[in-house]
Amino acid sequence: MTKAWVAALAAAFLFACATSPLGRRQLNLFPESEMTAMGVAAFRQVKEKVPLSNDRVANNYVRCVADAVTRDIRAGETANQWEVAVFENKSANAFALPGGKIGVYTGMLKVAQTQHQLAAVVAHEVAHVLARHANERASTQFATQTGFDLLGVLSGTPSASKNALLAVLGVGAQVGVILPFDRAQESEADLLGLDIMAGAGFDPRESIQLWRNMAAQGKAAPPEFISTHPSHQTRMADLNARMAHAMQLYERARLQGRRPACSPN
Repeated sequence: MTKAWVAALAAAFLFACATSPLGRRQLNLFPESEMTAMGVAAFRQVKEKVPLSNDRVANNYVRCVADAVTRDIRAGETANQWEVAVFENKSANAFALPGGKIGVYTGMLKVAQTQHQLAAVVAHEVAHVLARHANERASTQFATQTGFDLLGVLSGTPSASKNALLAVLGVGAQVGVILPFDRAQESEADLLGLDIMAGAGFDPRESIQLWRNMAAQGKAAPPEFISTHPSHQTRMADLNARMAHAMQLYERARLQGRRPACSPN
């Protein structure tokens, strides 16, 4: 590697330093237009591999919650409206992708038992997009490995590079599996998502019950120090610590007439 190349790379890193919505320093090397294209392509792949739910009630319910959560949040550079899809899958999972794409698995509707709890899920995933976590993960991977053509690998036959790119966006190679972001990003999405749901008129206190429900699923979780996810206890403690601020946003939203009434029935 020449000195000129090293200097150019260092300059790129310097200008790519960004700050997340909660003030954390992060590396974002890629333009939003490229991340949007990645998200749109990945969402198309998910829809090709995971069956969409035909349950009209479930679709209307999820869209009602997602529309309320994203009411004041632009979907991306070229779109205002978020695209929402409900996938027929027993996993208690959901995701959001750059470009304004939201996916919720039917299994999540058994865990998120109220509109407020579902809003906590959707807001958390949207927070990942707003905080540019996929860009940060792609930038880190590019910086630490040889790199690859981010858009090119999404076309053609399955490959290790394509699977790696899907992982950058939080979607497993088998598509039915949603991969976690790192612990700092997950914690940031928890707190930013709490603010988002509260500002949309959903009760932020229900986010605590959501994680109680998740813990009650009965699946043994690894110790926090070897897990990319914060433990359920840590998440609930962090959410509680920010709850006073979220409640102020919630009460303000209600005074402004934001009172979502999305029904799962």
